[in-house]
Amino acid sequence: MAQYIPFDSKVEVLGEAVLSFINGMGTYADLMRKILAEEGIAEVRSQSWYPQAAWLSAFHRIGEKFGSNTLFAIGKAIPESAIFPKEINDLESALHSIGIAYQMNHRNGEIGYYKLAAYNADLKIAIMECKNPYPSEFDRGIITSMARRFKPEGAFLMKVELDPNLPSRLHGAESCTYRISW
Repeated sequence: MAQYIPFDSKVEVLGEAVLSFINGMGTYADLMRKILAEEGIAEVRSQSWYPQAAWLSAFHRIGEKFGSNTLFAIGKAIPESAIFPKEINDLESALHSIGIAYQMNHRNGEIGYYKLAAYNADLKIAIMECKNPYPSEFDRGIITSMARRFKPEGAFLMKVELDPNLPSRLHGAESCTYRISW
Protein backbone atom coordinates (compact mmCIF):
# COMPACT_ATOMS: atom_id res chain seq x y z
CA MET A 1 0.00 0.00 0.00
CA ALA A 2 1.10 3.51 -0.65
CA GLN A 3 0.94 6.46 1.69
CA TYR A 4 -2.46 7.65 2.93
CA ILE A 5 -4.28 4.34 2.25
CA PRO A 6 -5.33 2.47 5.43
CA PHE A 7 -4.44 -1.22 5.63
CA ASP A 8 -7.92 -1.85 7.04
CA SER A 9 -11.00 0.37 6.83
CA LYS A 10 -11.93 -0.43 10.48
CA VAL A 11 -8.76 1.08 11.98
CA GLU A 12 -9.24 3.93 14.40
CA VAL A 13 -6.80 6.40 15.91
CA LEU A 14 -6.92 7.80 19.43
CA GLY A 15 -7.83 11.45 19.79
CA GLU A 16 -4.65 12.14 21.77
CA ALA A 17 -2.63 11.36 18.63
CA VAL A 18 -4.87 13.58 16.52
CA LEU A 19 -4.41 16.41 19.03
CA SER A 20 -0.62 15.98 18.83
CA PHE A 21 -0.95 16.32 15.08
CA ILE A 22 -2.98 19.52 15.47
CA ASN A 23 -0.49 20.92 17.98
CA GLY A 24 2.33 20.07 15.57
CA MET A 25 0.85 22.55 13.11
CA GLY A 26 1.75 25.50 15.35
CA THR A 27 0.14 28.66 13.98
CA TYR A 28 -1.74 26.52 11.43
CA ALA A 29 -3.61 24.53 14.09
CA ASP A 30 -6.92 26.21 13.21
CA LEU A 31 -6.44 25.27 9.57
CA MET A 32 -5.78 21.68 10.64
CA ARG A 33 -8.98 21.65 12.69
CA LYS A 34 -10.88 22.95 9.66
CA ILE A 35 -9.44 20.27 7.38
CA LEU A 36 -10.17 17.56 9.96
CA ALA A 37 -13.78 18.78 10.27
CA GLU A 38 -14.12 18.67 6.47
CA GLU A 39 -12.91 15.05 6.63
CA GLY A 40 -15.50 14.16 9.29
CA ILE A 41 -13.46 14.67 12.46
CA ALA A 42 -15.01 17.69 14.16
CA GLU A 43 -14.41 18.25 17.87
CA VAL A 44 -11.37 16.17 18.80
CA ARG A 45 -11.36 14.68 22.29
CA SER A 46 -8.23 13.05 23.66
CA GLN A 47 -9.87 9.77 24.72
CA SER A 48 -12.19 9.36 21.71
CA TRP A 49 -11.43 7.21 18.66
CA TYR A 50 -11.59 8.45 15.05
CA PRO A 51 -11.47 6.73 11.65
CA GLN A 52 -7.87 6.46 10.46
CA ALA A 53 -9.06 6.91 6.85
CA ALA A 54 -10.36 10.41 7.67
CA TRP A 55 -7.13 11.31 9.46
CA LEU A 56 -5.05 10.05 6.54
CA SER A 57 -7.15 12.15 4.17
CA ALA A 58 -6.30 15.20 6.26
CA PHE A 59 -2.59 14.23 6.12
CA HIS A 60 -2.85 13.96 2.36
CA ARG A 61 -4.42 17.39 2.03
CA ILE A 62 -1.77 18.96 4.29
CA GLY A 63 0.99 17.28 2.28
CA GLU A 64 -0.44 18.52 -1.00
CA LYS A 65 -1.01 22.05 0.30
CA PHE A 66 2.21 22.55 2.31
CA GLY A 67 4.63 19.88 1.10
CA SER A 68 6.83 17.19 2.58
CA ASN A 69 8.79 19.57 4.84
CA THR A 70 5.57 20.30 6.73
CA LEU A 71 4.86 16.58 7.13
CA PHE A 72 8.40 16.16 8.47
CA ALA A 73 7.89 19.05 10.92
CA ILE A 74 4.60 17.58 12.15
CA GLY A 75 6.30 14.23 12.72
CA LYS A 76 9.09 15.94 14.67
CA ALA A 77 6.57 17.79 16.85
CA ILE A 78 4.72 14.69 18.01
CA PRO A 79 7.39 13.30 20.40
CA GLU A 80 8.96 16.67 21.27
CA SER A 81 6.42 17.39 23.99
CA ALA A 82 5.71 13.81 25.04
CA ILE A 83 6.53 12.52 28.49
CA PHE A 84 8.42 9.23 28.46
CA PRO A 85 8.66 6.53 31.13
CA LYS A 86 11.95 6.43 33.06
CA GLU A 87 12.98 3.19 31.37
CA ILE A 88 13.19 5.07 28.07
CA ASN A 89 16.55 6.69 28.69
CA ASP A 90 18.66 5.83 25.65
CA LEU A 91 18.39 5.78 21.88
CA GLU A 92 17.71 2.06 21.57
CA SER A 93 14.79 2.08 24.01
CA ALA A 94 13.48 5.34 22.53
CA LEU A 95 13.39 3.94 19.00
CA HIS A 96 11.73 0.77 20.27
CA SER A 97 9.11 2.86 22.10
CA ILE A 98 7.84 4.36 18.83
CA GLY A 99 6.26 1.03 18.00
CA ILE A 100 4.73 0.68 21.46
CA ALA A 101 3.21 4.16 21.25
CA TYR A 102 1.86 3.41 17.76
CA GLN A 103 0.12 0.26 19.05
CA MET A 104 -1.40 2.23 21.94
CA ASN A 105 -2.83 4.90 19.63
CA HIS A 106 -4.41 2.63 16.99
CA ARG A 107 -7.00 -0.15 17.17
CA ASN A 108 -9.32 -2.42 15.16
CA GLY A 109 -7.81 -4.41 12.35
CA GLU A 110 -4.44 -4.34 10.62
CA ILE A 111 -2.73 -1.17 11.82
CA GLY A 112 0.85 -1.88 10.78
CA TYR A 113 3.88 -1.22 12.96
CA TYR A 114 7.13 0.59 13.71
CA LYS A 115 9.96 -1.84 14.42
CA LEU A 116 13.53 -1.33 15.50
CA ALA A 117 15.03 -3.88 13.11
CA ALA A 118 18.69 -3.43 14.08
CA TYR A 119 20.76 -1.48 16.58
CA ASN A 120 24.54 -1.44 16.79
CA ALA A 121 26.05 1.09 19.19
CA ASP A 122 29.60 0.18 18.14
CA LEU A 123 28.90 0.91 14.45
CA LYS A 124 26.67 3.85 15.44
CA ILE A 125 23.76 2.73 13.33
CA ALA A 126 20.13 1.72 13.81
CA ILE A 127 17.53 0.54 11.32
CA MET A 128 13.80 1.27 11.69
CA GLU A 129 11.16 -0.43 9.60
CA CYS A 130 7.87 1.43 9.41
CA LYS A 131 4.97 -0.53 7.95
CA ASN A 132 2.04 1.84 8.12
CA PRO A 133 0.00 4.10 5.83
CA TYR A 134 1.43 7.41 7.07
CA PRO A 135 3.56 9.71 4.89
CA SER A 136 7.23 8.80 4.76
CA GLU A 137 8.37 12.26 5.81
CA PHE A 138 6.07 12.14 8.83
CA ASP A 139 7.76 8.91 9.96
CA ARG A 140 11.19 10.42 9.34
CA GLY A 141 10.19 13.37 11.53
CA ILE A 142 9.12 11.13 14.42
CA ILE A 143 12.32 9.10 14.23
CA THR A 144 14.47 12.23 13.93
CA SER A 145 12.87 13.81 16.99
CA MET A 146 13.37 10.66 19.06
CA ALA A 147 16.97 10.27 17.85
CA ARG A 148 17.81 13.85 18.78
CA ARG A 149 16.09 13.72 22.15
CA PHE A 150 17.80 10.45 23.17
CA LYS A 151 21.06 10.70 21.25
CA PRO A 152 23.95 8.68 22.63
CA GLU A 153 26.52 10.40 24.81
CA GLY A 154 29.18 11.99 22.63
CA ALA A 155 27.00 11.97 19.50
CA PHE A 156 26.93 15.27 17.70
CA LEU A 157 24.82 14.77 14.60
CA MET A 158 21.89 12.37 14.33
CA LYS A 159 21.15 11.51 10.72
CA VAL A 160 17.89 9.81 9.67
CA GLU A 161 17.57 8.77 6.03
CA LEU A 162 15.10 6.76 4.03
CA ASP A 163 16.99 3.75 2.63
CA PRO A 164 16.82 4.27 -1.16
CA ASN A 165 17.82 0.65 -1.81
CA LEU A 166 14.69 -0.82 -0.21
CA PRO A 167 11.01 -0.55 -1.18
CA SER A 168 9.19 2.50 0.16
CA ARG A 169 5.67 3.85 0.45
CA LEU A 170 6.75 6.64 -1.86
CA HIS A 171 6.72 4.00 -4.61
CA GLY A 172 3.68 1.99 -3.52
CA ALA A 173 5.26 -0.40 -0.98
CA GLU A 174 3.72 -1.10 2.42
CA SER A 175 6.74 0.02 4.41
CA CYS A 176 9.74 2.30 4.53
CA THR A 177 13.10 1.58 6.10
CA TYR A 178 15.13 4.30 7.77
CA ARG A 179 18.82 4.30 8.60
CA ILE A 180 19.74 6.23 11.74
CA SER A 181 23.43 7.06 12.15
CA TRP A 182 25.49 9.17 14.52
